[in-house]
Amino acid sequence: MALKRILVVEDDRDISELIRYNLQKEGYEVSTVYDGLQALDFADKIKPDVILLDLMLPEIDGLEVCRQLKSRDGCKNIPIIMITAKSEEADVLVGLQMGAEDYITKPFSPKVLVARLKALLRRLKPPALDSSKEVREYGFLVIDLIKHKVRWQGHPIPLTAIEFDILEFLSRCPGRVYTREQILDNVWKDGKFIVDRAVDVHVRGLRKKLGVGRECVETVRGLGYRFKDMEG
Repeated sequence: MALKRILVVEDDRDISELIRYNLQKEGYEVSTVYDGLQALDFADKIKPDVILLDLMLPEIDGLEVCRQLKSRDGCKNIPIIMITAKSEEADVLVGLQMGAEDYITKPFSPKVLVARLKALLRRLKPPALDSSKEVREYGFLVIDLIKHKVRWQGHPIPLTAIEFDILEFLSRCPGRVYTREQILDNVWKDGKFIVDRAVDVHVRGLRKKLGVGRECVETVRGLGYRFKDMEG
């Protein structure tokens, strides 16, 4: 199996080296750059499997790097884990709204970083499921669990890995209400690291992409979310 290529964008060279060392020890192929301009250039050239992106960068900050990458056809599907020294949730939420998959706050344990990276890569890998359950159909909505694809009225809906996992989780039991905590525990697995509002951000992104099928995912005020089987 080919090595997973990780692009580390971090201007603190000591932290960058720490990340590089620990990821290479786990068998990843690692490239490191130190500012936003280099990040955009390298992402275009090497097309990494995942980008670890510091938000506080020289030249172009991490949020702008994220925005530009998500607007480029060749890079928009590359998962991004944000690395931030800031404690404010606002920066994290802006990054998630732009399409970043996850975030980790400095200071962090290298073991935690590696675990989060592995968890993300597992989410990106199509699940091995029984063939009798590989496709779920709810009216106009089709969820293909093997191909990790969603269609509405036959048209593909380009979801991120987390958006797909949220939809898949909610659709397991139509009509049942799940709290944000339950979604965190089942989709992120290590949800204790994620703020509750991150669920809302990803659900908003999911519903926006579903378009006229957005009512499949209902908000239950004060409780959480549920999946509604939309008949054609």
